[in-house]
Amino acid sequence: MKNNDSKYFSQKYVDSRRVLYTPSAFARESLIHVQEIGELQAIKQHISRREGMESYLFIEVVSGEGSLTYHGTEYKLRAGDCVFIDCKTLYSHETSDSLWCLRWVHFYGENMPKIYEKYVDRGGRPAFRPESISGFDRVWAKLFEIASSSDYIRDMRINEGLNELLTLIMEESWCLDERSSANKRKDLAQIVDYLREHYSQKITLDELADRFFINKFYLTRIFKEQFGLSINQYLLQYRITKAKQALRFSDDSVENIGYACGLGAPYYFSRVFKKVEGIPPGEFRKRWQG
Repeated sequence: MKNNDSKYFSQKYVDSRRVLYTPSAFARESLIHVQEIGELQAIKQHISRREGMESYLFIEVVSGEGSLTYHGTEYKLRAGDCVFIDCKTLYSHETSDSLWCLRWVHFYGENMPKIYEKYVDRGGRPAFRPESISGFDRVWAKLFEIASSSDYIRDMRINEGLNELLTLIMEESWCLDERSSANKRKDLAQIVDYLREHYSQKITLDELADRFFINKFYLTRIFKEQFGLSINQYLLQYRITKAKQALRFSDDSVENIGYACGLGAPYYFSRVFKKVEGIPPGEFRKRWQG
C-alpha cells in the first residue's frame, strides 16, 4: 500500500523525488534506519556543502559527472561511481557541466560508527567504482518503495534493505583496482587453504612467508585488506569454529579437542574459548549438545 510519502521537488538547481522518513522510537534505538532517500537531476551547475550531521550517506551517480570533496581530497565522479561517507565530516559535492543524476540514501543506526570504522579499516574509500552497479540499483529501488509505503513492518524491512546495501558496499568498495589481480587472489586462496588444512598445527607468519615465497609484511597487509582480520585472528576464528563443532557433535574430551584444534592445553583452551564465546567449552557443550 502506498501513502504518498514520495514527493517531487522542483528547486532552483535540481529536480528531485525524495522521501523524508521518520522512524519509530524502536527503529531509532535498535535498527539501522533511513533518514532520507531520493533521486535528483541537476538542472544547473551547483555545489552542496554539509557537515556535523549524524548520518551516513550513500550516493550512486546514475548519469553525468561531478566531484566529491571529503577530508580535503577531491574525487572525480562519473556514471557508475558510488560514494559512502560519514556526514559528521565536512563534505561537498558538485556537478560538472555534464549535469548529473544522483540516487542517494541518508541513514543511521547506533552501530553505524563501528560499521564505518570497520569499512575504513579494511580499505574502504569515500568514492569507489563497483564492478557492477545493478545490485545497488535493485537495493535502492527496494528501499525507496518500502520508505514510500504504509507497510506496518517497514522499519524492519528498511533495516533489512540497509544491511543488504552495506553488504554490497563492503563487497564492492575495497579499492578493487589495486587488489583484484589474479596473482594476489591466487596467493591468498592457497594460504587460506593451507590454514584450513593445518589449523591443528603451530603456524607462524615466517613459515607462511617462506612456504609461499611472499614477503611477510606484504602478506600481512593484503590478508587484512581482503578478510578484515589478521592471519592470527583468522586462524583463531577457524580453530574456535572447529572446536565448537567437536564439542557439539562428538564425545571427545575437552582436553583432546583443545589439542586437536590447535588451541593447546586445557587451561589455555578454556581461557581462549571463553574470551571468544563468553562461556568455557564445557558450558558450551552442556548448552548446545542436548
